[in-house]
Amino acid sequence: MLDALFFRRWLTVTASAVDREAERLTELDSPIGDADHGSNLKRGFTAVAAVLEKEAPDTPGAVLTLAGRQLISTVGGASGPLYGTLLRRTGKALGDAPEVDEARFAEALRTGVDAVAALGGAAPGDKTMLDALVPGIDALEDSFGAAREAALQGALSTTPLQARKGRASYLGERSIGHQDPGATSSALLFAALAEAAEGTGDVREGGCG
Repeated sequence: MLDALFFRRWLTVTASAVDREAERLTELDSPIGDADHGSNLKRGFTAVAAVLEKEAPDTPGAVLTLAGRQLISTVGGASGPLYGTLLRRTGKALGDAPEVDEARFAEALRTGVDAVAALGGAAPGDKTMLDALVPGIDALEDSFGAAREAALQGALSTTPLQARKGRASYLGERSIGHQDPGATSSALLFAALAEAAEGTGDVREGGCG
């Protein structure tokens, strides 16, 4: 069973991963975006880690809802609303249960992913964070490790795609050949989830960039 401590650990590990990978995420964002994805997420998840330490919510749903609100209020551009919506909707779907099993968490996270798709009007193949989130959530039914690998492969698969949504879509064919930064940071989220579950490991995994 997964309790509030597990979800706090997941987001703390995510914050550390984003801090390490912020420069790489910004490098990926430079040719097809506003060159601020890494710095924005670093600011947001640093704030998430701080507020979770200060307030220490005692249910999984409360942890994720608070984190989502913090991202929305802290991060500008599209990243804040999208990641904030992902975590808030997941948290609300979990409700007030003190513990949840992995199947319940996967179901709730899918609700969050669906909310992201609705908010951004995107689908897998559009060269967005959904290209990592959707395969990640599909594989989560098997294991955290499978979700990590599926999300990573999803992020890598965005390189040959032409962007159809977001800032990168304005570039048309010039967006081809660049790995999507949102999909890459989404893969970090699943890598951090697997690390939190294992209690060991390094979310950098070499291929996240």
